[in-house]
Amino acid sequence: MGGERRGPLSDPDPMTLPAVLEPSPSVEQELSRMRGLQKAGRHGEALEAAQARLEALPENRDLLLVAAVSQRHLLRLPEALATLDRLEQLQPRFSRLHQERGLCRVALKDAPAALEALLMAVNLNPALPAAWSMLEGLYRLTGDAQNAATAAEHVATLKRLPGEVVAATALFHDGDLGPAEQVVRAYLLAHGDQLEAMRLLARIGMARDVLDDAEVLLAAVLELAPDYQAARHDYAQTLVQRHKYVEARTQITRLLELEPANLDYRSLAATTAVGLAEQDAAIALYRGMLADRPDDPDVHLWLAHALKTVGRTSEAVDAYRAAAAARPDFGDAYWSLANLKSYRFNDEEIARMRAGEAAPATALADRYHLCFALGKALEDRAETTESWRYYAQGNALKRSESRYRPEIIETNTRKQIEVCTREFFARRAGWGAPDRDPIFILGLPRSGSTLLEQILASHSQVEGTQELADIQRIVLELQGRDLDLEDPRYPAVLADLTEDALRRLGDKYLADTRVYRSGQPIFIDKMPNNFRHIGLIHLMLPNATLIDARRDPMSCCFSNLKQLFAQGQEFAYSIEDISRYYRTYLELMRHWDEVLPGRVLRVHHEDVVSDLEGSVRRMLDHCGLPFEPACVDFHKTRRSVRTPSSEQVRQPIFRDGLDQWKAYAPWLGPLEVALGDAVTRYKD
Repeated sequence: MGGERRGPLSDPDPMTLPAVLEPSPSVEQELSRMRGLQKAGRHGEALEAAQARLEALPENRDLLLVAAVSQRHLLRLPEALATLDRLEQLQPRFSRLHQERGLCRVALKDAPAALEALLMAVNLNPALPAAWSMLEGLYRLTGDAQNAATAAEHVATLKRLPGEVVAATALFHDGDLGPAEQVVRAYLLAHGDQLEAMRLLARIGMARDVLDDAEVLLAAVLELAPDYQAARHDYAQTLVQRHKYVEARTQITRLLELEPANLDYRSLAATTAVGLAEQDAAIALYRGMLADRPDDPDVHLWLAHALKTVGRTSEAVDAYRAAAAARPDFGDAYWSLANLKSYRFNDEEIARMRAGEAAPATALADRYHLCFALGKALEDRAETTESWRYYAQGNALKRSESRYRPEIIETNTRKQIEVCTREFFARRAGWGAPDRDPIFILGLPRSGSTLLEQILASHSQVEGTQELADIQRIVLELQGRDLDLEDPRYPAVLADLTEDALRRLGDKYLADTRVYRSGQPIFIDKMPNNFRHIGLIHLMLPNATLIDARRDPMSCCFSNLKQLFAQGQEFAYSIEDISRYYRTYLELMRHWDEVLPGRVLRVHHEDVVSDLEGSVRRMLDHCGLPFEPACVDFHKTRRSVRTPSSEQVRQPIFRDGLDQWKAYAPWLGPLEVALGDAVTRYKD
């Protein structure tokens, strides 16, 4: 969504769930044959086969590893190390390359280098028996009895586990989720409950955002073994990722009672506090963690996010700078400074960012964070050519790791139009929970929604919360686990919901969101993507208020193209994707206007800028609220704001931002073409 990263949180968009890419069967079959040759000691043949296949697939991780293993066995050690160096350029966190490098160094009798490589391997992947065994031997050889005993303990632990679970765990740590799941599921089917296997399957579910399955599995593990701390930590993480913060806090409290100094537990406690809008508590926790670990860049970053949320901007800047100082290529730290919108980088900072972005060793995520930060830094200096180059490069890099498919959104839109007709709603009039508590502000990101939230949250009867994921979680539950992207269960399933079922969904939404509220009778849910689910919202909360925040498409799409979102909003990283998304948004909103006339208030950002008081009165009338001058003086309201516009809404309205895209017009011709008639139709 629109806010900052706050630790390992994730909120899958139910309309853009990723497909898992598995290796092609033909390559897997060939790799299996090569490994068979290696087991038989026929390393020359295995190497020849791997090298032949690498001509067509020069970046295949497993082929490179097969080649390096056979080169080592053939005592072609310099060639093996060169192959591993090539592999490291492609996959620096692949544990088995470091294990293999350690074995090569052992063969060269270079104990210090072997220890370094093997330690890297087990730190990335603790389920490597061969690496632990070799470490035990090397430590004994060098007279380090304490570390030898630690390595031996790991060897013994792995030996106590079923071989299939160890193998699946190793696959999991190297990112091979599909094969890991196949192995562990087969084991559980054959042998029944086994705690490590169940926990591993839950962790695979967490990695794949199948969080409901993970929650059930981990709860079952803790029923069988209440003292299993690692499983309880996983369970707490899953609850946090599902935004079940109250339940998560119960689990974290139990963990902290056992290990009050544990930094992982304290970090999760701080993340939970942020989720519950208890920013002061989170800040105190982060400062306590920094007292024990003053050079941790992530903790500095999380502290800065919390400080920014409550408007302590100068302290946030200091913390962001500390994060960048602790790790000079920390792209997120620099982007977070840029994302303050009011921060201006100096020459030295820009030089450091350029150097970090250009360095071959910089990780992909750091690189695109640096690109977006440089785009903003140079935009502020009116160096638009270079600025656009970095924005375009950042978008391309970010899009390269995305599995976003625009046709999924378009299919959902078509289905919504087919299912949610005027007659459909007429037959269900009065269903759902009658409460009028929520105000839903929806539309596209970067459309002025945070400004509308700040205006309304300045009213004495209204509370601003955050971009709540509750509607999307309900959609996920309605879709079910077997997602058919061509013929999805949702929204067709809406026709099957009874009056009681819709009332329960409305009550559930109100109950689950109560944790974000502190007493005002009305609250705001500002999740922009909810425009795709207005039909569901109307059915379960027929008296809720709906406001569509709309902005000129060129301004809105450009603003999205230069924004790096903390999570979600995968449609924002190419001209084609954002233009298709905007057009789909217009199509669906036109449908809601036709079948639910007058239900949604449309507020154009340009109108708010040109006539603030008139727009405020219009919104308050729609919400059934009396006018209050504080809503016009919204910038004086002190509250937590977690979106990229947090600093902007603490200032009076300026017209400067309306036409920022025009400075980039030479590069935005394709966007205007792709938007087509949306550039005028958005006013309808």
